Amino acid sequence: MKHVIVIGGGIAGMQCAAELARGGVRVTILEKQSDTGGKLRNWHKLFPSLTPAEEVLGGLNHALKRSSEIEVRTGCEAAGVTPQRVTLATGEELECDAVVVATGFTLFDARIKEEYGYGIYDNVITSADLEQMFNSGTVSMAGGGVPRRIAFLHCVGSRDEKVCQRHCSKVCCVTGVKQAMEMKELFPSADIFNFYMDIRMFGPGYEEMYREAQQRCNIHFVRGRISEVSPMIDGRLQIKAEDTLTGRPLKIGVDMLVLLIGMRANDMNTVLEERCGLKRQPSGFMQPRDQFLHNTESNVPGIFYAGAVTAPKSVGESLNEGTAAARGVLDYLAAGEGSNKLTVAG
Repeated sequence: MKHVIVIGGGIAGMQCAAELARGGVRVTILEKQSDTGGKLRNWHKLFPSLTPAEEVLGGLNHALKRSSEIEVRTGCEAAGVTPQRVTLATGEELECDAVVVATGFTLFDARIKEEYGYGIYDNVITSADLEQMFNSGTVSMAGGGVPRRIAFLHCVGSRDEKVCQRHCSKVCCVTGVKQAMEMKELFPSADIFNFYMDIRMFGPGYEEMYREAQQRCNIHFVRGRISEVSPMIDGRLQIKAEDTLTGRPLKIGVDMLVLLIGMRANDMNTVLEERCGLKRQPSGFMQPRDQFLHNTESNVPGIFYAGAVTAPKSVGESLNEGTAAARGVLDYLAAGEGSNKLTVAG
């Protein structure tokens, strides 16, 4: 029986492994964290349907557990990759017939943008922090209290030349709309503002959610960037911004500021390029063989990609790529290429 190693136990890797097992392949998932599920484990509800993240994750975990052909190894980090071998950080070597890299992305560290006050001022949080609050069932200000005015800032760590993150993270806009609507449900009397560069609502149901946020929830959308955040004498936050549609500067006092942080490429991608012969894009994400017919293949035969390791993607796109990568691997193995001993220095 052919053996495939999937590096990364997030949603793309889990979906890929399940599809490979259904195709009659033995699969080993290598996950460096203590559990599978990746960042979806920390998410509350998914746009635009507001489906609980735990429902999607539960389905994926069930698919892994019911297959005797899937082995999950947690606490394992890959240090070298060839089509026939994965070397772990411990030095252990695992033989295989193909590899799928599904290592995902890293969340941008909002502390880098010091002007927004994350980690400096109370009640400046990130979108990831807010999701964990939703999951805990408690959303409140530092020291307690109910926020009366809430601001969301888009594109923190995306489309920003100053921090070398020129790419769009793709899902921040709709995340900001979703979270603003959830906050309005929790705090009906609160005024909620979304400060944005451009609203990019490209997916099915996204535009409808955006309209609902404005028309039903009365959420305010301001085209402009926040330039500075500072504390006020009453403990609130003063944000300085410009409404770029009217050309007017703004000063607004808010109780809570939510930074919609983007996706950046993993540091491991540099290792994959330098030690394993794989190619990266200027954004730092891995470069597929091409963007159309071979978008889940790498430049090295026998090494495949799935999910956000190649670019920012939504949950649905990552799951679809997990399936597509599995199909590509099965075709590769069926063609007999899995026995080709071509290797790349690792």
